[in-house]
Amino acid sequence: MNDGFVIQVGREALWTALLLAAPVLGLSLAVGLIVSILQATTQVNEQTLTFIPKILVVLVAVVLFGPWMLSTMLDFTRHLYDRLPTLLR
Repeated sequence: MNDGFVIQVGREALWTALLLAAPVLGLSLAVGLIVSILQATTQVNEQTLTFIPKILVVLVAVVLFGPWMLSTMLDFTRHLYDRLPTLLR
């Protein structure tokens, strides 16, 4: 096991984490932006108005993207376990 291998595994772990978080964060960002635009145009400045749509969108995103997220995590873990014998050399 050398430094390059550790950096490669770390890079793959970060990429996988970003890939898993992207759908949920992206949808939450889009809903927040839409609600903010609606608040600005209607001049309704209620701070708690953004939380309920964001929570609902995050829950829907987790339900929709959950199987894909789980399979991505399992693939990454299997890939690490497959490379485990090369670590012991």
